[in-house]
Amino acid sequence: MEEEKKFSKKLMGRTIVSKTGKRFGEVGDIIFETRSGELIHLVVDKPTTYTEKLQLEKNKNGEILIPFSAVIAVGDFIVVAEEEII
Repeated sequence: MEEEKKFSKKLMGRTIVSKTGKRFGEVGDIIFETRSGELIHLVVDKPTTYTEKLQLEKNKNGEILIPFSAVIAVGDFIVVAEEEII
C-alpha cells in the first residue's frame, strides 16, 4: 500500500498525452478505490482546448476524468490510449 502511495505521488503534475502525442493536460488528482487502493481515474488539471472539445466523463466539480485503465505508460509523461477514452 505504501508503494502505491509513492507511485500516486509521482503521477501528480505529470503531463498526460496520447500515443500520437496529443496533450490532454496534467494530472491534478487521482481517484482510487479506498478499500483496494485500485486507481480508477486521473483528474485532468489545465486541460488543453483539444481535451475540452472531447466529451469525456467529468466529476461533479466539472473536472475532466480519464480512466486509469486507459494509461499505457508512465514515464516523464503519462501516455494514454486515446481509443480507450473517446
